[in-house]
Amino acid sequence: MQQDFWPNSKAMFAETREGALARLAEFSRAASRYSRDRNHVVPGHTNVSRLSPAIRCRLISEQEAAQSVLGRYAFSTVEKFLQEIYWRRYWKEWLAMRPQVWTEYLLDVERLQKGEDYERAWNVSEGRGPIAVMNDFAHELRETGYLHNHARMWFAAYWIHTLRLPWQLGANFFYRHLLDADPASNTLSWRWVGGLQTIGKSYLARRSNIEKYLHPDLLKNDGLELLEKPMALHFEGVSRPEVITSVHAHTPIDPKRKTALWLHEEDLSVETWLAPESLSKVERVVISKPPSNASPVKKAWLEKAMNDGASRWNLPVSFTEEVLPVLEKYQISQVMTARPEIGPLNDEMPTMRASLEEKDVSLHFLERQEDQFQKGLSKSGFFSFWKKIETHVRSLKK
Repeated sequence: MQQDFWPNSKAMFAETREGALARLAEFSRAASRYSRDRNHVVPGHTNVSRLSPAIRCRLISEQEAAQSVLGRYAFSTVEKFLQEIYWRRYWKEWLAMRPQVWTEYLLDVERLQKGEDYERAWNVSEGRGPIAVMNDFAHELRETGYLHNHARMWFAAYWIHTLRLPWQLGANFFYRHLLDADPASNTLSWRWVGGLQTIGKSYLARRSNIEKYLHPDLLKNDGLELLEKPMALHFEGVSRPEVITSVHAHTPIDPKRKTALWLHEEDLSVETWLAPESLSKVERVVISKPPSNASPVKKAWLEKAMNDGASRWNLPVSFTEEVLPVLEKYQISQVMTARPEIGPLNDEMPTMRASLEEKDVSLHFLERQEDQFQKGLSKSGFFSFWKKIETHVRSLKK
């Protein structure tokens, strides 16, 4: 693949809030064409917003993106883009109600990394598979931290249904490299392609579809004959995961305690929604470093986004791999942080809370009002979820 087809991640994906807002304003002027063009994979990915990494890390929010496009166009004109924004929220809330799906996925990845399929999966992720365009997608993902959504679907279908590789290893490959990967949308999208999310319905990569939507300059025929008549892999004994309702307790902030704000990669613009009374209590900002298992490209992008998150606070800032030693050093006795979604960071919370309590440090989770509104709404499919929030989204038009 020619390098100039895929500009580096800095050129394609804003790594600051200011840059993301500028990119959003630029995209909003052309958002009316999104529904028509979004499925076409072209050099530079000019048919899509390229805002997904910024939204995933909350440099900007879903609500801000919705307000921007609704400020220019009628709801019906940009509804497809709005739905794509809120698919991420749907997946997050779906997984929050079924956390056992995430736990089982992690156990499967650990087991499969020691299994007989792992070497073959590694070779495919390195771009050494039998289909040339899929190899290009693997290289693009490693080099830029991004793949167009249509290319993600093709690659996942190729991985699962053509190569018969475990979907969990493919999801893990994507999660480590995608700048915009979050546990819910990544894991559940792979399950959907495999036919596990919507039972009995899987997605197949077909040669005709690739030839229709992939730009001619990117299309290679080598190996595409393998996708002439794809056959779905069927999983035995699949059942719908049980819905688990969880209640999040909120404890009041103690105004007498020395307070720090803990910023992490799931919400880097807390200052845009944190209540003024809570904002005034923050004396220091503590920022986690990027996850250790992230790819070099992803780590570099996250570090710049986190630096930007820190720069907007006129307070002392500490970057750290471990939060507790910093709190002890500065005698912090109270920590506020955006509540993590189901995923690796959330998995660490029980241990984190126990460690803090041993040092008499209290941990308080904060949540955006827009996230609270959507809790418990992902009981079934996306369009049921969309119907429940559509009136709210329409109201964002100023």
